[in-house]
Amino acid sequence: MAVRVQATAEGGIESIPAQFVRPEHEWPLAFTTYSVNSNGCGHPACEIPVIDFSGHLVEKTLKEIASASREWGIFQIVNHGISEELIQRLQSVGEEFFRLPQEEKEAYANNPAAGELEGYGTKLAANVDGKLEWLDYYFHMLWPPSRRDFSTWPKHPPSYIEVNDEYGRKLLGVVNKLLAALSMSLGMEESAMKEAVGGENLEMEMKINYYPPCPQPELALGVEPHTDMSALTLLIPNDVPGLQVFNDGHWVSATYIPNAIIVHIGDQLEILSNGRYKSVLHRSVVSKDRVRMSWPVFCTPPLDTVVGPMKELIDEKKAGSPFFKSKTYGEFKHCKINKLPQ
Repeated sequence: MAVRVQATAEGGIESIPAQFVRPEHEWPLAFTTYSVNSNGCGHPACEIPVIDFSGHLVEKTLKEIASASREWGIFQIVNHGISEELIQRLQSVGEEFFRLPQEEKEAYANNPAAGELEGYGTKLAANVDGKLEWLDYYFHMLWPPSRRDFSTWPKHPPSYIEVNDEYGRKLLGVVNKLLAALSMSLGMEESAMKEAVGGENLEMEMKINYYPPCPQPELALGVEPHTDMSALTLLIPNDVPGLQVFNDGHWVSATYIPNAIIVHIGDQLEILSNGRYKSVLHRSVVSKDRVRMSWPVFCTPPLDTVVGPMKELIDEKKAGSPFFKSKTYGEFKHCKINKLPQ
């Protein structure tokens, strides 16, 4: 059985095991980290953009989304139409699962080595130095309903399935609106991006990240720096800071905004936009005293969908354009997971 980070943290340790100590150049304070609210940076360039997503997609909203997607690869949306009550229920059922006795959680353990990715897990080392992340997680398909395997979903709490089903249906509307905005911002038909990532076959994967209190947070990472292989990632955090994005040579901390959804541009949208949108490099740091949790949903094409720069966005006058190869999402995923050239 895998050693769980939550169980390790709850064992009363005063220092973290060696496999969690990151190389010195990865320590969270190795770079200056800016955050308007917590670290005193008073310049607005230090703040991840926040966008009002209410109502119709007016020109102001499109410009804000385009700017954030080009310059940051990430933004927060407020007034997105998903109720505070539903977000609280989503977080509550996730928190309740991680409060279960360890043996009950283990009944849902996944087995990545056997290709069984859905369920309860702890990430194994996938880097050269064998270092681990301070993180346990739960992962399952959220959308479309035909791709769900309820045998991998928690039975406790009993409302878990109902709440996640409702959230998935509401979130799909937000995803569709975002993809329309991202298309229109590039001068294309509003349906262009949605069709390019699978249309009605677009998939959404739910992950619950659980970062226990860490006795030496200055030496550890919850998640090491990476970009998401998805098209979009829509994330809801709890109120414990931790998400950081790399921008203009610095790690920038995401300010917690109650009920906001944090939108990451992923690799597939960077490819489709031929580099106009930026897949955001990000990481997660951990807290000494508090549990941090987040609920990212990864929006991906089906594995057999061919993804490449959209023809409307290929400027043959520019050297090297198109800047990305076309390949199936399955091929891209295989290369990314196995750290092979794309």
